[in-house]
Amino acid sequence: MATIRTARDSDWGETFARLRAMSAEGRYEEVEAEARALAALPRRPWRRRPPHWEARVLATGTAVMHGRGAEVLDELETLIAELEPVDLNARFLRLIARGNRVAALSGLRRYAEAETEALAILSELTRIAHRTPVWRLEVTILTHLAAVLCGQGRHEEAEAIARGNLPRAEQPTAAVLHATLVRSLNGQGRHEEALAEARRSAPPQPHAAGHLDLVTAEALYGLGRRAEAETTVRRALGDYERRLHPDHPRFREARALLARVTGEA
Repeated sequence: MATIRTARDSDWGETFARLRAMSAEGRYEEVEAEARALAALPRRPWRRRPPHWEARVLATGTAVMHGRGAEVLDELETLIAELEPVDLNARFLRLIARGNRVAALSGLRRYAEAETEALAILSELTRIAHRTPVWRLEVTILTHLAAVLCGQGRHEEAEAIARGNLPRAEQPTAAVLHATLVRSLNGQGRHEEALAEARRSAPPQPHAAGHLDLVTAEALYGLGRRAEAETTVRRALGDYERRLHPDHPRFREARALLARVTGEA
């Protein structure tokens, strides 16, 4: 998530930077709990930079990453409606919340809605790029869009987005985008390339634990290497069980793959 800074928010900036670092470690429940406690503090005018709005965006976004997108989607909708773009800070924060909505819709397989929203966000980012740095949020939204395209079977488009943006992506976004690149290659039946790309990766980021194993298992299965695929997808499931909520869509994907690998589908 991008940081929104003004002359008066240095202390809050440090707090939110710490929470974002915890989120990158996969400590979703801790982050959400602290963010919701911050959101409950007394509210002040926008110009005074209270933690309320940023904390609410962080709490709902973290819930989505944890796998509870369906649970917080209505809350996200309300938050976006309440976040009137009264200034550049508010406008940018609202775009972050809308990006979280894209991820939630994608997890629910509402891909057409997610794509429409992602493209609208990218268009608005273009309009404010001359006023504030937008590239980190832009890469995040493009990462969501690549996943949405994979979900619709548009793997070549997803590959183009992933390859075009990986050079400028920072962690933790880069880990997700790289796994999506591998997924897009699998979707095109290019399993040898997918496996080589997966093994070229840096060590998995804690927040994305299991995701690279999942797409690696897909490549191994596509190559007929069932025993290796089963071991790898079971490892992915183990990582998911340690970090993600049981409703996270990656559980569904991993269990479906395991059923195919073991012949139980």
